Amino acid sequence: MFTGPFEVSVEEVPDHPELVLDQLVEAARTAGGIDVVGRCVPEDPEAATEDAKEGRIGFGYGTFFTKGRRTGTGQCPVKRYNARLRDLIVAGRAEPSFLVSHELPLTEAPRGYRCFNHRDDGRTKILLRPAALAA
Repeated sequence: MFTGPFEVSVEEVPDHPELVLDQLVEAARTAGGIDVVGRCVPEDPEAATEDAKEGRIGFGYGTFFTKGRRTGTGQCPVKRYNARLRDLIVAGRAEPSFLVSHELPLTEAPRGYRCFNHRDDGRTKILLRPAALAA
């Protein structure tokens, strides 16, 4: 039986985070924990459902409670890791390609963020390259 940590990305089902939470509630062992790290906003006018527009995500709370789950939440601590990760990528010791869905020059950042926000063309992670590295 697997008892270690694993990761599920809400980005795999971008318009239905409740499905991911339901799967985590089912998958975690009794009295196990579920941590939700990343970006969650109090409201999102462009969300897929009326509840999500108000920052509400429904999931199987009854099962969550019955199985004695606990949860933790918070923003991803990007500042703790970004410099080290950057150095590993520059040194060729880490390859972000399995995370990156698209690459754009830095000059197209505003368009990239709009496309990312709407998940246009399956954009989940966009790597922005400064002009000197874009070629």
